[in-house]
Amino acid sequence: MNILIVGDICGKEGRAEAQKWIPILHDEYNIDMVIANGENSAGGVGITKKVLDELFSIQIDVVTSGNHIWDKKEIFSFIDSEDYLIRPANYPPDTPGKGYCVFECKGKKVGVINLLGRTFMPAMDCPFRKADEIIGAIQKDCDYIILDFHAETTSEKMAMGWYLDGRVSCVVGTHTHIQTADERILPQGTGYITDLGMVGPWDSILGVDKDLILKKFLTGLPVKFELAKGSKVFSAIIIHINECNGKVEKIFRILEKDLLKKIEKM
Repeated sequence: MNILIVGDICGKEGRAEAQKWIPILHDEYNIDMVIANGENSAGGVGITKKVLDELFSIQIDVVTSGNHIWDKKEIFSFIDSEDYLIRPANYPPDTPGKGYCVFECKGKKVGVINLLGRTFMPAMDCPFRKADEIIGAIQKDCDYIILDFHAETTSEKMAMGWYLDGRVSCVVGTHTHIQTADERILPQGTGYITDLGMVGPWDSILGVDKDLILKKFLTGLPVKFELAKGSKVFSAIIIHINECNGKVEKIFRILEKDLLKKIEKM
């Protein structure tokens, strides 16, 4: 089974880039399932029902999220009714929405889990123990399990990869919007990358207009974030899972840049 896992989609620009690249990759790599992080997909923070429906319409099967899931207040009106939109599972038990889902594809059941890190992030339940709890609950019913670990530090993400090696098919990091070049298959067959990167403005700082961020660093004063314009980037991985044992046999990192500026020959 071939699964495309897409990094944080940022705003309208990111959605347009996802709409461009996902069908191309779908055909070129015989993709069976698409997972994408959508917590920044509506205006750069949060997600709306209209945007969620747009993501589903471009062949995305499961949408994961992170700490910005609540930034658009209308989320509370629809998150409980969406089977394939998930929020971090280690929020408190009474939090709306669900922290994992099971998607059926090619006669197989794929469990997708979303967790939030705790280093430099809001206070959450332990993601490692929550992973144990969910895997214990669904592993008998799932052929494969994939985790989107939305966390700040490379060490915490890598720790999760090693912790779950052999117990899930793949662990991907999201949140920092910078793709890491450390895709690998861990010794027990779990695919891993520290951060998928983002889909959105390339000439930016994490998708935001770079001049605004520079002003914030230089002055220490608050600024209103706005998404950048111009060239765009599409970041993702493709994994090939052995359908007999659930282990990843191949992992392929994608970083596609759509440069709008004319590049002069040297």
